[in-house]
Amino acid sequence: MAGQAPLQRCRDPAARRALLERAFALGVPRDYGRARGLRLQREPTRLVSIGRDIQGREQWLQPRAASALRRAREAAARAAVTLQVVSAFRSVEYQLGVLERKLARGLAMDEILRVSAAPGYSEHHSGRCVDFTTPGWRALEEEFERSPAFAWLVDNAARFGFALSYPRGNPHGIAYEPWHWCWHPRPARR
Repeated sequence: MAGQAPLQRCRDPAARRALLERAFALGVPRDYGRARGLRLQREPTRLVSIGRDIQGREQWLQPRAASALRRAREAAARAAVTLQVVSAFRSVEYQLGVLERKLARGLAMDEILRVSAAPGYSEHHSGRCVDFTTPGWRALEEEFERSPAFAWLVDNAARFGFALSYPRGNPHGIAYEPWHWCWHPRPARR
């Protein structure tokens, strides 16, 4: 189907549990979600392309989130602000690979979980989350908060349904991520 992502998504509950068990076996605490106030994220049934990221890889979001992102980027462009995508949808399996690669580099699990949500709990699994950067600023660095793009997001993102997920001192114990914004569907108007 055109516009639908040819990505591995884990819709089979048994396969999803197996991926989570692999994460627990690697050292993710079994009470991770409860202790961090995070819930398991359901992977979407449909994703649409939002174009290429800064590395040239195609990225995907849920259709409504993709539409909101398009409108936000158009509005930002009218204000002479460029919102570039670093990352969007990630499967549970991909997130498990991120965790495994970080462990292989010698990082401790508690250190990893301060900067990356555990597999199953990442907002990227929902197909509603985008990591942003802008020209002239390093991707996935706190310095993004000093960029015109961040200032624009703070002032305007809510108009399009996006919210900063991990502000300083957030209750989830995840490091401050000024680049990480999640779209939240608004209730239907009556």
